[in-house]
Amino acid sequence: MTDHVPVTADSQPPSLGRIAARGAVFTMGGQGVKIMLQFCGIVILARLLSPNDYGLMAMVVVLTGIGEVLRDFGLSSAAIQARSLTAEQRNNLFWINSAIGVALALALFVIAPALAAFYDEPRLTLIARVLAITFLLNGIATQYRAQLNRGLHFGALAVVDILGMASGLAVGLLMALEGYNYWALVGQQLALSAATLVTLLLAARWLPGLPRRSAPMGDLLRYGSNLMGTQLIGYATRNLDSLIIGYRFGAESLGLYSKSYQLSMLPLNQINAPATTIALPVLSRLQQQPERYDQFLLYGQTLMLHLIVSVLAFAAALAEPLILLVLGPQWQAAVPVFRILAVAGIFQAASYASYWVFLSKGLTPLHLRFTLVSRPVLIGCILLGALWGVPGVAITVAGGMGVLWLWGLFFLRHSGAPVGAMLRNALIIISSYALSAGLAWYSADRWGSSLLIQLLIGSASMVIAVMLLGLIWPPFRSSLRQVFGSRALLRARRPLQS
Repeated sequence: MTDHVPVTADSQPPSLGRIAARGAVFTMGGQGVKIMLQFCGIVILARLLSPNDYGLMAMVVVLTGIGEVLRDFGLSSAAIQARSLTAEQRNNLFWINSAIGVALALALFVIAPALAAFYDEPRLTLIARVLAITFLLNGIATQYRAQLNRGLHFGALAVVDILGMASGLAVGLLMALEGYNYWALVGQQLALSAATLVTLLLAARWLPGLPRRSAPMGDLLRYGSNLMGTQLIGYATRNLDSLIIGYRFGAESLGLYSKSYQLSMLPLNQINAPATTIALPVLSRLQQQPERYDQFLLYGQTLMLHLIVSVLAFAAALAEPLILLVLGPQWQAAVPVFRILAVAGIFQAASYASYWVFLSKGLTPLHLRFTLVSRPVLIGCILLGALWGVPGVAITVAGGMGVLWLWGLFFLRHSGAPVGAMLRNALIIISSYALSAGLAWYSADRWGSSLLIQLLIGSASMVIAVMLLGLIWPPFRSSLRQVFGSRALLRARRPLQS
């Protein structure tokens, strides 16, 4: 590899449809393994550790998550979206991300006592200082992951993620069994970051050269800074609820809330991440082909929403038997909060297609303006909801997510994206699974004599309801047919079908 050979997005592969389909197979297959690993970890660790342990970890993660947004600086997405990326630019991006990671690690080490004082929890000082190491590891890994993503190496990315998660889970379970309590969660994060970095190094087979001041970095840095600003505001808003709960109600309440949030976000994180991994590079290459762009966007949105909304609607309807059977009776208080946050997750999933449009079309300045205007409204709602305790916070989060989804579509009305079709898609899918989930809840509550019977009756009722809606409601039937019967992405040299 020379320093002057550009890696371009202009050179079209023989078939983006075939590449996207192959990527979907690899990525979703990998996500299936990751979901299984994460689910096993959630179940076992929740029985070995207490809500207080999770609350302590969540107190630190609120801050380290902000650091992760700063550490990335939007440069991974900038590298993926760029139409042309030279080796010199890629080297510079590597050193920038690595330097930011080092700076953030030092900063967290220094301010750890202040974090502990804010929560009045002395144990947080050492926890934060140990977790600071992840900034360094993840900073080095950033551009390696971006390189594999830009090159559409979805299979390699799936292997990297599986090995990283498996390593973290193994370390966390071993430490929990040995009685290390909350340190098991810290060890899990460190092992995950370290294993991910090692496997990325092996998969990418690339060593960065020295930074070059001659490489043009302006466009990349502007794209990244705009995206970073948007992500930073979004992250701060999404985690304000945890900050308020931890500060006002303590580690126990935060542990219950964070576990509910983690469970509600599980399908989103495990499906949205690979979907975005596939969608962004493909949509970026289709910018000059509006019809194919719209077809791929709507297909991706339909598939993602069916997967996420069906799972969250089912989980919300049968939250009590699911949580008590899986996590144990000590998590009973998480049931109502989880139901509300599942609704928030549905609205958040509906907004992901808008996020793809903002990034793939290079509309990060517009996205930043949207975030600056909309997020203060959500912040105000969360502060108001805190007056009614943890459930009040959850309700305002759910309502705010619904407003942000619709508001984001309004901002994209002049972007050339099929905003009307995106809204119709989402409304059809959400309303259908909401009706099905309502029937599942009613059936389980009325005829379920035990937790297991409730789960069985509710599951059967939801499946029957979805089938009936598919038979009697043509728009939903068409949407289901697209998911189960479409072969558009597999057609090598034909346009993607809607």
